[in-house]
Amino acid sequence: MPLSLLRERPATVAPLTDKAAVDALYTKRRRITLATVTLGYAFFYTCRLPLSLVKKPLIDAGLLTASDFGTIGAAFFYAYAAGKLLNGWLADHASLRRVMSLGLLLSACVNFAMGFTTLVWLCALLWAFNGLFQGTGAPVSVVAITRWYGPRERGTTYGLWSVAHAIGEGMTFVGTAALVAATSWHFAFIGPAVTCVFVAVIIGVVLIDRPEQLGLPDVRDWRPELRFDTEVRGEDVSSKDKGVALSLLLRPSLWVLGLASATMYVTRYAINSWGVLFLQETHGFSLVEAGSIIGVSTFSGIAGSAFYGWLSDRYFGARRPPPTLIFGVLEVLSLAAFFAAPAGQTAWLIAAIFVYGLTIGGLIAVLGGLFAVDIAPGGTAGLAVGMIGMFSYIGAALQESASGALIEGGTQVVDGVKHIDFGPAVTFWVGASVVSMVLAASLWKVEVKD
Repeated sequence: MPLSLLRERPATVAPLTDKAAVDALYTKRRRITLATVTLGYAFFYTCRLPLSLVKKPLIDAGLLTASDFGTIGAAFFYAYAAGKLLNGWLADHASLRRVMSLGLLLSACVNFAMGFTTLVWLCALLWAFNGLFQGTGAPVSVVAITRWYGPRERGTTYGLWSVAHAIGEGMTFVGTAALVAATSWHFAFIGPAVTCVFVAVIIGVVLIDRPEQLGLPDVRDWRPELRFDTEVRGEDVSSKDKGVALSLLLRPSLWVLGLASATMYVTRYAINSWGVLFLQETHGFSLVEAGSIIGVSTFSGIAGSAFYGWLSDRYFGARRPPPTLIFGVLEVLSLAAFFAAPAGQTAWLIAAIFVYGLTIGGLIAVLGGLFAVDIAPGGTAGLAVGMIGMFSYIGAALQESASGALIEGGTQVVDGVKHIDFGPAVTFWVGASVVSMVLAASLWKVEVKD
């Protein structure tokens, strides 16, 4: 498809002058925009996580090994890391609705193809392409938020949008898992693919790129009190300026934030990718039971994401480090409790994974993008989120390879039955969360930008 088709449509509507009309339209379109990018991005996850549901049946059938899944998963995350950076830049300059809808449509096509092959090299290639296409969702969503919501309400709004992670994971670990249990592993890919074709069309119709296309003013002109500095507002710098882009990429605080997010994503995707298998092998749960327990974390993550954004705006004056440290400590403790749960203690597992989901939801919101948007110059939100995304998913990719190797190394066959020792992998996962917490705390004095 020619890149010219991704260009943003110029504003052709005359600016509205009636204040009541501006207020009414702004209020309506802000809600529609937030709902569209939140629910739309949630469906991106249904085309990202199916691999987590097919590991045990394919491993048990001898079609793929844990190392094979590590290779396939790593291919996705490396491509996704590159895709986040590329699509982050694209989101700053192209049509948001076209980029997001096309990305989801192409991801759905890849998922459909994945439902018909178990060749390792082909699965890795397809899943890498899926990573590139999946990289459109988050940058577009974040840029849309920065265009429709002011800096002082960004934490709350970003937190609400971040529930998309949990909604998508919940639909996968509960809904798609039930579909697979009732049919076969093929539908872990085919089911979400069919659904997301329709969702992509809706995004392309409903999402509006920026307020000016409807004759509305910039959000910081409409509501000056939403700026960090209510007296002076400088001109937004554009990431088209190579000097600005370079200075952003070389900013030390963003690199530290990127490493904090990367190590947090090691743990996050360890649970997403291997949590179901851990519960099946260690506690003997069925696919639906294991998926439902992991699904608890995704639903508590909805509350965690929204609560973190509101808390940081309301009680910490949009300062992110203090609540981030609180969430980080609780996340490490709950994760350790989850892996230490004795056999048969289902209530213990559910309580631990609930608290884990609550805290990881907030950490995903702040480390995965909100803090980057806060400290980046105006007009570079997409690039900033893309840079953090690159770090995050390199961490997730390294996790897939390392976890696959550690789990494969701990696999033994006794009387024809495979048994897995998750001990080394668990140490790796919990340790990554501790490192993330320490790195995030080192950003205590970093200042935010309007």
